Amino acid sequence: MLARPKNDLLRQPLIRMLAINLAIGVGVALLMLGGLLALNPHGLRDLTMADRLGGAVIGLLLFGLIVTFGSVAMGTAIMMLGPDKTNKRGGGKRQVLSAQACPVRAAAR
Repeated sequence: MLARPKNDLLRQPLIRMLAINLAIGVGVALLMLGGLLALNPHGLRDLTMADRLGGAVIGLLLFGLIVTFGSVAMGTAIMMLGPDKTNKRGGGKRQVLSAQACPVRAAAR
């Protein structure tokens, strides 16, 4: 039998998180495709099934949905990551922004 490498890719937390969220995106894409085919908006299912290359159309649609929803799920997961708790120095200076009116001169026409 083949021995598994010690630093397996899925043992890294970031890669594991991305893989889980990609799987979630694939699931949502499959649900979306199933919903589109079940609801048949504007005759989409009828058009694809009437074509001799309907399977290719469904495959391309599924690929686009997987790319879209997989990217959304992975991007959302990355943006939801909190600050690194091991970094004790902090993240920089916090500045309070305030909106103030300032006069602007406009040239007459």
